[in-house]
Amino acid sequence: MITNLLYRLCYGAIALIGYSAIALIISFHLFTGTAWALQVSDIPDLAEVKTLSDQTWVIDDSETLSALTKSTIATKAEKLAELTGTEVHIVAIRRIDLGQPTSEFAAELFDKWFPTDDEKANQVLLLLATEDHRTAIQTGSKVKTALLDSIATSIANETMLYPARKANYNQAVNEGFARLEAVLKGNPDPGAPLLAVEETETSNYATREETEASSSNVVVIILLILATLLPMATYYWLQSQS
Repeated sequence: MITNLLYRLCYGAIALIGYSAIALIISFHLFTGTAWALQVSDIPDLAEVKTLSDQTWVIDDSETLSALTKSTIATKAEKLAELTGTEVHIVAIRRIDLGQPTSEFAAELFDKWFPTDDEKANQVLLLLATEDHRTAIQTGSKVKTALLDSIATSIANETMLYPARKANYNQAVNEGFARLEAVLKGNPDPGAPLLAVEETETSNYATREETEASSSNVVVIILLILATLLPMATYYWLQSQS
C-alpha cells in the first residue's frame, strides 16, 4: 500500500511538472511571439492622436524613426497637403500578428481612421512593421487618379521594403515618401531602386522572420507534445510496476 502511495505521489509530481511546463511554454511563446503584436484596436482614432501629438503625419509606435526623419516628413507632408489636398500619414509599428496580412491590417486602420469613402478620398496611409520587416499602402479614390495602384504597390513593396528588410527604417520611410511626393506633385515617377526591383524579382526564399517564426512554432508543438506524453507514459510505467 505504501508502494502504491509512493507511485501515485511520483505520478502526481511528474504530472504537475508536465502541466507547469505546458503553461510556461505557452506563456513564453505568447510573450516572445505575439505579445508585441499590435491590433488595429490598439491604435487610437486619428482625432485622439491629434490631442496626444503636435502632428499626425508620422506616427512612430516602433520608436525606430529619428527625430529628424519625423520632423522632416511631417513638414513635407503638411506642405504636400496644402498644395495637392492629399494627406499622407506614415505609421510605423513593431509587429503585426503573424497570421494577418499586412495589407489587411493597413486596410482596417484606414477604415478606422476614415470610415466613409469621402473621408478616404484624399488620404494615403503608409504602414511599416519594423520587427516583421513588412510594408503596406492604402489610398483613397481621388488619390488613385494621380497615383496608379501599380506605383503605390511598388512604393510599399519595393522602395520601402528593400531598406526595411535591412533594418534601414529611416531610409525606408524617407525614400517611400519622396517617391510618393514626386508622383502626387505631378512629376514623373522616379521608380523603385534597381536593387529593390532585382531582389523582388529574384527572391523566392522565406524571410528570416518567417523562418524563425516557423521554427519557433515547430519547437513549441514538440515541447507541448512531450509535456503531455511524459506524465502519461510515467503513469503507465508506474502502473505496470505496481
